[in-house]
Amino acid sequence: MSVVILVIHLMIAIALVGSVLLQRSEGGALGIGGGGGGGGFMSGRGAANALTRTTTILAFAFFVTSITLTLLARNADAPSSIFDGVAPTQQSGAPASGNQPASNAILPNIGAPKVPSGPEVPVSQ
Repeated sequence: MSVVILVIHLMIAIALVGSVLLQRSEGGALGIGGGGGGGGFMSGRGAANALTRTTTILAFAFFVTSITLTLLARNADAPSSIFDGVAPTQQSGAPASGNQPASNAILPNIGAPKVPSGPEVPVSQ
């Protein structure tokens, strides 16, 4: 079902982009397309009203299909918030003593040098 709605959603999106691009801009910056000539099959005012109405209907359909796809994609098992999946951290009131790193420290004790337990290179006799 979601595939059918997704295909309809994509067709509506393409039609919406087309209807917005067909509309005449208020400033008429470059004067491209739809000049003031009376040779068209619709008058300037009728075409503007039809394109505005078409754009409004397509925008409403786009929002409806977007919300429908969102509701279909939502999984009931998934957490509804990003904070629901985070386990709470336990904080103790006492600070860590000495050079011992805290149990939930991000970095281990960096300052302590590593002492090798034995020679790393075999010694020949």
